[in-house]
Amino acid sequence: MSNFERMMQLAEEVFAIHDDPTQLQVDQDVLARLHRLHPATRGEVADADGPIAWVLVIPTTMALMEAFLAGKLTEHELYERTPEDAAYQAIYLCSVMVLPEHQRKGLARQVTRDCISRIREDHPITALFCWPFTTGGNALAKVVAAEAGLPLHMRER
Repeated sequence: MSNFERMMQLAEEVFAIHDDPTQLQVDQDVLARLHRLHPATRGEVADADGPIAWVLVIPTTMALMEAFLAGKLTEHELYERTPEDAAYQAIYLCSVMVLPEHQRKGLARQVTRDCISRIREDHPITALFCWPFTTGGNALAKVVAAEAGLPLHMRER
């Protein structure tokens, strides 16, 4: 099984995306639109067999962040309603996955920080937010927010 196939299997195990249409269903069209929002919305570390760490972030507005955190928007609606060519103030930590044998090496932290830093070069980001599915995701969000000097807002499960 390729690294890519393993990543897709991991995504299904952690996020159960096929059972929840409110979550963002990532495909080539979604990746293309995210790239239009900002080229740094996706980060990855790969080896000869494919991706070993993958990060997906969505820059957006404060109003959309607040609606999502209040449960008034689904993840998919947050993505759909984020305007292209806007001045973004918030970043949503959408998805972070690392193959098990590469976890606890700082890969997710580094790739996430890189994505955030690159977006901050072009936008006045003042907040980070997430909807953690795992203890590790929760911890990563806290560390990245602290290192970036941004307040972290979490949507409760």
